Amino acid sequence: MEASHIIPVHKFLRVFFRAGIPPIPPPPKQPVHLRGDGFEGGVSKLKSLGLTPRYSMTLLGFVMLLCILGAQATVDLRNAAAMAAGLCSTKPTDVVFIIDSSRSVRPSEFEQVKVFMTKVIDGLTIGPDATRVGVVNYASRVKNEVSLKSHKTKAALVKAVSKIEPLSTGTMTGLAIQFAMNVAFTEAEGARKSPGISKVAIIVTDGRPQDNIRDIAARAREAGIEIFAIGVGRVDMTTLRQMASEPLEDHVDYVESYSLIEKLTKKFQEAFCGKRRGEEEREGIEVWRLTMAADIKAVVSDLCATGDHDCEHICISTPGSFKCACREGFTLQGDGRSCSACSNAATDVVFVIDGSKSVRPENFELVKKWINQIIDKLDVSETNTHVGLVQYSSTVKQEFPLGRYNNKKALKDAVKKMDYMERGTMTGHAISFMVDNSFSPNQGARPGVEKVGIVFTDGRSQDYIGDAARKAKENGFKMYAVGVGNAVEDELREIASEPVADHYFYTADFKTMNQIAKKLQINVCQEEDPCECNSVVKFQKKVEEALQALTKKYILSCVQVQFLHSISICYSTFITIVHGDGALTVMVTMVYLTTLALN
Repeated sequence: MEASHIIPVHKFLRVFFRAGIPPIPPPPKQPVHLRGDGFEGGVSKLKSLGLTPRYSMTLLGFVMLLCILGAQATVDLRNAAAMAAGLCSTKPTDVVFIIDSSRSVRPSEFEQVKVFMTKVIDGLTIGPDATRVGVVNYASRVKNEVSLKSHKTKAALVKAVSKIEPLSTGTMTGLAIQFAMNVAFTEAEGARKSPGISKVAIIVTDGRPQDNIRDIAARAREAGIEIFAIGVGRVDMTTLRQMASEPLEDHVDYVESYSLIEKLTKKFQEAFCGKRRGEEEREGIEVWRLTMAADIKAVVSDLCATGDHDCEHICISTPGSFKCACREGFTLQGDGRSCSACSNAATDVVFVIDGSKSVRPENFELVKKWINQIIDKLDVSETNTHVGLVQYSSTVKQEFPLGRYNNKKALKDAVKKMDYMERGTMTGHAISFMVDNSFSPNQGARPGVEKVGIVFTDGRSQDYIGDAARKAKENGFKMYAVGVGNAVEDELREIASEPVADHYFYTADFKTMNQIAKKLQINVCQEEDPCECNSVVKFQKKVEEALQALTKKYILSCVQVQFLHSISICYSTFITIVHGDGALTVMVTMVYLTTLALN
């Protein structure tokens, strides 16, 4: 069954509580048993009690959902209790730790890695016919510290791990994976070829590899090795994703320092614990869950009808989902939900991005996603929005100027390729660069076009920002200031345009930056003069053509009409404006009378 057919728990609950359930009738004198009746049979029995079809279906779906969650929780709790009591019985598995001991890993940090391995081993059932564990140590060279056949007891294995010493040279991660595939996971080293025995590699690294890992890791996965990748500190997150098995969210982990790596112990204990005890139970539950999910889908397939959507104007139902549309005269925005009555006027937008060392590589990847999230909302084209990108730390680097990329795909690809600079935080210098260079005509800026600067930082500037920020605003640039973590809010307010509340954003965590992208609105409708008919953004094309034809022959008068929320719009002939199910027709006789007078 396709994943899209499985309704998320939170969404189903929202539908259930929005269902407008009628009062429950008095309970029957005899209990009602639904076992074995199936979904349709259950609905029929509930209807016989006087419940409405809508109530019956919703209630039964909710009960089934609780059953699924309860059965799953029973297995999870049973496994947790087994782990706590030391009774975990793991499915036989060949596990090889691949441990980075390059010079960037301090001796005390390497000891913490050994503690992590020991605690994972403590949660396993170790033995010749149970789980076997090996350890590969690597830097510029690779050393097979513990082979899968070496130790048959947990005590002997833990003792061997405690004696491992760091190699303290380079970082040849690809070489280590190749070694694990060609040596550690071979029968000669104790690996088993039985189809029922899984092969698992757990890689721990804190840096960027000095060799190629993409192809080697792909071959290892094709050979049946499940790879977990753990990154520490300034690890290259792209490398981790290239190594790990799918799904990445289950096989890629990151901790800020080696002192925190023990946090992952529980994850791996739970991953191995219960594979034998709970495997059959989980398989049965999964079959039942998929069957029930198909029935639940029938209850909530029309999300538009239930109101479980966030479309601003029009919701269009699709099987198990929905899509949004806008009324005539409006444009669907990049978020796929909201509508705008404004055409996106030409705008030059420059991102000024903090790439200092405090940001960290993994967070810098989140910043790039955040930039692309904003780009998705812009009308990027040769005639409308142009985007430039500046990165700064102790120095300033123009990643690309305005107008180089005139479509979203090319623009977003360029953002993804931006390399992390590290070093200091010279925010004032970066803003000055934006003012003097990025928004200059020789760097692609267009005369007469609105200029927007978006400054992102995660810390206090090491230089003075006041003069540069003031100059930017005096030049008419609209300035947005976005801060994360240790950013100084007074500095952000100093950068932001008025009103500051609309141009200044802060969040404590990089992971919540996407919320800022949703709030940050760059394109704003131009102010309308109620007596300038050409400024009305809701005129249909035919009306505009009619007005143009009339201006050649007649003297047009501007009549102000108030309707709905006191909106002032000019009309100069017969105009029909459709709004919802009704229509407002404005008849202007002044044109006709003036024409008669002229004739």
